[in-house]
Amino acid sequence: MTDRPLLLLDVDGPLNPFRSRLPGLRGYRSHRMHPDAWTSRQRPGSRRARRGVRVALHPSHGPLLRALPYELAWATTWMHQANALIAPHVGLPTDLPVIEWPELFARDPDGLYWKTRPLLDWAAGRPFAWVDDLITDRDAAWVRERHPAPALLLRVHPRHGLRARDFATLTDWARRL
Repeated sequence: MTDRPLLLLDVDGPLNPFRSRLPGLRGYRSHRMHPDAWTSRQRPGSRRARRGVRVALHPSHGPLLRALPYELAWATTWMHQANALIAPHVGLPTDLPVIEWPELFARDPDGLYWKTRPLLDWAAGRPFAWVDDLITDRDAAWVRERHPAPALLLRVHPRHGLRARDFATLTDWARRL
């Protein structure tokens, strides 16, 4: 364990701007992949299931993330497959810690994003920044009320992915701790 805060990172949205209208985002490279969480929702044998999902990744994101003053961990439905399928394409280590969700896409009784409660349990009282495209104001308020350490919930637009201003926000927040 280190004194650095955690950086809990989602794949789809922050690293893979899947809502982008541009066919070829500048600097991004397209890959076809078969993550379990996606494959399980496809009709077996369908053309779509055979082709896989298109994932756009930027090779500079890994070095930029590694340069931040954080301990990195995956907070994604890709779970351990993020290490095997995503990390090599963006330049991240292939052995990052992974939050193992008790149930994917579980309905929350208070209307929170389904990742919020398990993520807070996983952080275990440590300072953290969470980068995701589906964080809401309700999630941020809930974390503020219940987490004993500082927390930054950074919502990244799934059309744009991580941008320079997001890296600046992460850097500034960590330095203020």
